[in-house]
Amino acid sequence: MLRIIPLGGLGEVGKNMTVYEAAGETIVVDAGLAFPRDEHLGVDLVLPDFGYLEGKRVRAVVLTHGHEDHVGALPYLLREVDVDQVVATRLTLGLIKSKLDEHGLGQKAELVEAGPGDEPLVIGPFRIELIRVAHSIPDSVALVIETGAGRVLHTGDWKLDHTPVDGLRTDVGKLAEIGNRGVDLLLGDSTNAERPGSTGSERLVGEAFRTLFPLRTGRILVASFASNIHRMQQAADVAIECGRKVTVVGRSMRKNLNIARNLGYVEIPEDAIVRPDEAMELPPDRMLALCTGSQGEPMSALTRIAYGDHPSLGVEPGDTVIISAKPVPGNELRVHDSINQLARAGAEVLHEEIAPVHVSGHACQEELRTMLSLLRPRYAMPIHGEYRMLAAHAKLAREAGVPEDRVLLADNGSVVELSRGGARIVDRIESGVTFVDGLRVGDVQDVALRDRRKLADDGVLIVVTTLASSNGNEIAPPELIARGFAESAARGAARRGGPRRSPARHGPVHRDQAPPGAHPRCDRADRLRPHEAPADGAPGRDRGLS
Repeated sequence: MLRIIPLGGLGEVGKNMTVYEAAGETIVVDAGLAFPRDEHLGVDLVLPDFGYLEGKRVRAVVLTHGHEDHVGALPYLLREVDVDQVVATRLTLGLIKSKLDEHGLGQKAELVEAGPGDEPLVIGPFRIELIRVAHSIPDSVALVIETGAGRVLHTGDWKLDHTPVDGLRTDVGKLAEIGNRGVDLLLGDSTNAERPGSTGSERLVGEAFRTLFPLRTGRILVASFASNIHRMQQAADVAIECGRKVTVVGRSMRKNLNIARNLGYVEIPEDAIVRPDEAMELPPDRMLALCTGSQGEPMSALTRIAYGDHPSLGVEPGDTVIISAKPVPGNELRVHDSINQLARAGAEVLHEEIAPVHVSGHACQEELRTMLSLLRPRYAMPIHGEYRMLAAHAKLAREAGVPEDRVLLADNGSVVELSRGGARIVDRIESGVTFVDGLRVGDVQDVALRDRRKLADDGVLIVVTTLASSNGNEIAPPELIARGFAESAARGAARRGGPRRSPARHGPVHRDQAPPGAHPRCDRADRLRPHEAPADGAPGRDRGLS
């Protein structure tokens, strides 16, 4: 019997993580993170709850690709759980090795490189085969996981790109072969299950760059996810053809680009790359900047540029900013703030709603139907998406011929058992989230978030009274400190209570009251995670959910 337990990624976008158990052995597919919502005050990252795995020996963590929503929680998992191996493709392994080294965990588990076309991996009772799929990051794979209980295909993130930049298409022939062998259970990506049609090829973005770049006479800035290697390659190629130099702004993008160049996934001539300060000295029509900040992160490169807070780069009338990514749900307001501020500085801002400068990395409905027809699974279980996305994928599975009672709509913590008799949801385990707050992991509880929300909504009054230790008499007038109150309300409280209020301690301006153009800088900007740097962006904030 095979037990499948999703710890993240169901009913939500992000923190994808699935546990497989058979014959007393455990493997984990992906270990991703999510990013905090507005109500998660003071929280930096959201991780799956690893409690179920505590005390267990995990034979291997198998990673489908290198996006943060699939690998970002790996350092935290390795701190909490004994893991023998981490298995990944070449580029994914290069990205996570850098991440683990930054966390001081480079020797915590054996790193094993595997790829499509290699002999299947045998890990205890599990036989794992990697199948090449196209996505918005190179070296993405689907997994065929076989045990005595049956054969499971776990798609990871994928799309059918018939003209990928690197020429490596989703291996439709191999998928058809797997379908002929028989697939007992399909765990399929549901991110774009509500979207009709098919997802466009990555090359469409390169064609848009070739149309746009020659017409621009000012600086060009392209913001994208830091791991979108092919997007960066295409932008750099067109810029070089137009006689522009390329500068890379944002620590995570520089790191990923260096890794990709060293591994041979990106080719940019050394003499075409300049430092940001050198780029600003070039004529405006001779510079392209590749930068982080496509999601409006407060400390990212593009946001700092937009608010005139970047030490090296700025924008001015005549410049063009291309946001080559779609806002992740919840980030729309921050992205719009950045766009407005860039427009205020005189730049022309292009994004997917007005120009073909972005394509998704996930399969739409016609591609999902193709996958279902190739594999013809006995059972289907939608994964990777909010509940409405899972429900849309379930509907497609039923239309493709999977009986309704064989389509499993599970939640995080559901226990799915697969045997020769079929698959069914049999139980639930306790599952939740773990918050990362600065350097602390798991210390922030719901009650703390509730108190933070209350303080943010209502403000706080602090009364300071100095008393004599000998007799308890007051030896100084009491002081009233008001935080989060309007000036008139604070004065009224002072008149009613009689104490004086220290003007030097007046509360901060609420963001809604901030003047136009004020930088939305995080109030914890000086407290950085171990893998962050204080300048040029927020590494690791690459969600990979485009």
